Amino acid sequence: MKIHLPGAVEATCQWDEEQSASMVERLPRIVRRLVATCGTERCYEHVSSAPLPKRQAVVEIVNLGRRIIFPGYFEDGPLDRVNLEYHLGQETVRLYELLAEQISRAVRHECLRQDLECTHCRQRGDEAAYWFIEQLPALRELLAEDVRAALEGDPATSSPDEVIFSYPGLLAITVYRLAHALLHLDVPMLPRMMTEHAHSRTGIDIHPAAEIGRRFFMDHGTGVVIGGTAVIGDGVRVYQGVTLGALSLPRDQVERLKSQKRHPTIGDDVVIYAGATILGGDTVVGARSVIGGNVWLTRSVPPDTRVIMAEPELRYIGPK
Repeated sequence: MKIHLPGAVEATCQWDEEQSASMVERLPRIVRRLVATCGTERCYEHVSSAPLPKRQAVVEIVNLGRRIIFPGYFEDGPLDRVNLEYHLGQETVRLYELLAEQISRAVRHECLRQDLECTHCRQRGDEAAYWFIEQLPALRELLAEDVRAALEGDPATSSPDEVIFSYPGLLAITVYRLAHALLHLDVPMLPRMMTEHAHSRTGIDIHPAAEIGRRFFMDHGTGVVIGGTAVIGDGVRVYQGVTLGALSLPRDQVERLKSQKRHPTIGDDVVIYAGATILGGDTVVGARSVIGGNVWLTRSVPPDTRVIMAEPELRYIGPK
């Protein structure tokens, strides 16, 4: 089809208002074709009076959670002891209202999508939001341990401020811990939306269903992938590019194995170096073991074991 670009051939534009209007008049025919595919297997759509959770609201829930857990770090204005209680009160009420609404939307959507009887979405939203906020003091203590793990594990930093402000690993683990708490309250959709937001910001992909212990530290972090049935003990340290994944399944078995453990178990105080890949639900890495860089592991490792790659043969090619 020939497309006329202004000034490409003609010295003056020959495309008049009448021809432009004729293009617009053809659009309803295309719209009817688009509408005809809705409600069929050729189209994924949400045409309903019940609104879905809003992505921007979920991002604000993440931001509010971070501001409450780490007060003073992400605010626009100053924060002191005089206004601390008032400020946290305002932030907490805002978080409750926003979270209750988005949980209600998610529950209502699941109810309608699965054609369930009324699941009292408004009540579930209010209750889940309350019980989530009730866990924030414990989550703050848990994340403070993650900050200390970064200080102890990375000689390149000397300040908790630097870790909280700058480290993508702490952002990812903060969002994971918030999302994980919501998942345990049977909140649909929102936990995965939260961790995928962190994934887009950091390049770190942690499924909210994974079980991660205390004092967890991702050094650099970029490219880390932690699957939904992974179990990680206390004091574990992983470096960039580490994958705790699942073995590939035949297509006809994917649905049947969705509820089974598919990702590895990592014991306490394990160190996993950059680029290591550990796969399979039956794979267990024993406590205090060290997994070297670029190792590909699909079998269990006893405690206190080092697994390393044989030194590769290097070829140096240069001037004669």
